Order: sequence, then C-alpha cells, then structure tokens
Amino acid sequence: MFIGIDWGGTKIEGIALSAAGKELARLREDTPRNDYAGCLATIGRIVARLEKQTGQTGSVGVGLPGSLDPETGLGKGCNSTWLIGRPVKQDLERALARPVRAENDADCLAASEAADGAGAGYGVVAAVILGTGVGAGIAFHGRVHHGAGNAAGEWGHHPLPFPTLDEVPGDPCYCGRRGCVETWCSGTALQNDWERHTGVRLKGAEIIARKRAGDPLAAMVWERYVDRVARGLTLVVNILDPHVFVLGGGMSNVDELYADLPPRIARHTFSRAFKTPILRARHGDSSGVRGAAWLWKDHS
Repeated sequence: MFIGIDWGGTKIEGIALSAAGKELARLREDTPRNDYAGCLATIGRIVARLEKQTGQTGSVGVGLPGSLDPETGLGKGCNSTWLIGRPVKQDLERALARPVRAENDADCLAASEAADGAGAGYGVVAAVILGTGVGAGIAFHGRVHHGAGNAAGEWGHHPLPFPTLDEVPGDPCYCGRRGCVETWCSGTALQNDWERHTGVRLKGAEIIARKRAGDPLAAMVWERYVDRVARGLTLVVNILDPHVFVLGGGMSNVDELYADLPPRIARHTFSRAFKTPILRARHGDSSGVRGAAWLWKDHS
C-alpha cells in the first residue's frame, strides 16, 4: 500500500492507494499553522488512521509546501515558514518510525498529472498550484524535473510582470522581498485584495459566490486577480513554453479561470501564438497527494 501526505498550508491530507492506484482511504485535517510539532503529530495521526482503516501498512511519501535544500536537507522556500531550516525528512521519519520520501508539493502534482492525469501524453507539463501560496512542478515526458538546486518551477518568487503603479513595491513576501508573484496570485492574495477594499476578511469561495451573484466589487477583484495570474504565468510561457498547464490548489476549482486566463496570457507573451491548453488537474485539488504516494512506486 502507498500512503501519500499533502502537507499544505491550509490542510493536511492523506491518501492510501493500492499498487494498482485504487483509492483505499482518504483523510483530511486542518493544518496546525505555525506549529511544526503539531503538524508532525497530525501527519502521524493521519497515517495511523489510514492504516487502521485499511488493515495494511504502507510506504509514506510527503508533498511539502516548499522543498529541501540539496546540500543540508533542511526545509527552504516554504510558504509555511515554520518548516524553513528544519530537518523535515528526518523529523518525519522519526515521527512515523519508517523511511519517508519527501518532495515539493508542486512536483508531486506534476508527477501525478503527467503520469495518469490531465498532463498525460504531453511532452512538457507545467503543473501550477494556486492555493495558500503558489508553486509549479515541471515534468518532461512524464519525468519530474527538480533542477540542480531543487528549485525548478519557482515562478512565485519573481516580481509581478508589467506592474501598475499601485502594485509597486507590493506586499512583503515571506522570502524577504516585496511584490513577488505569490503575493498577487495565491488564493490568499485574492482574500487580501478583498480585505484591502472592505476591511472584511472573506474566504475565496465567498468572494467568488458574490461575483457570480453580480456584486460589482467582487467582479472587479476577480478581474484583477485573473490578470495578475496571467501576467505571472507569462514568465513560465516565455521561458519554458510548456505544452500544457495543469492547475491544482484551491483556486483551480473556480470554473471561470479556464475561460478567463488564456486570452489574458496571450496579451502579454512574447510570442503571439499562445494556444497552450490550461486544464484542471484530473485528480482535482488532491492530485498532489496521489503524487506523494507515488514517490515510492518504483519499489512496488
């Protein structure tokens, strides 16, 4: 049995898969934010419950909201900042009393979707997470590309392209810079924009519901969000020019994104021949947890 854990900034999800890929059990709990020890305990509890439900033990792969430094093994580039500088893999192995494989959550999404998801059959897959933060994993002909510094796909930590005057210098980012794509294009950024105008904090789903009901402010906030995501993805197109974008994370559930994004990206790309399909992850916003489980597939 293969167990996958998606250690997200908002939720921690676990899945148990058979060797054939059949889902045996799935669990989800809220992430104990800013509580590293609490996150490890939550993951341990989820793994124990999955094994109890299925009556089997399993290997464990974990998708991280960041990555591991290839030299030190410590957490880096994590929007869940309480992982930064921590020996994450060793601590997980200690908590679960077994070997663990851990990779960036967007790389897990790319692995899942390139293997048997929306990206299957495409040469170059850019799997983009739009959630609590943003990230991307890249797969070439079905194999995930990590890069020399384990940082491939970090489109979220460039300045937002073609900024307007009111977007400069931008909000502080956890990475220490200001105005990063992540501060404009995450689901959190949508909530922040609404709060700037109203003084009220709403969940992304509530803002979308208001837009669909005809609220003009919600419509304006949405239009601005889509334009910023489009400008951010222009970076990926101009450098990588993938054959397909596959979207994951909470914002990938917003149907309008798939109609609204392509024409806006086309306005900004260097090549005017932008026809790259933008697809929803076939396995939904939980695709990454499947990819985490498959980190051990070569041992089946």
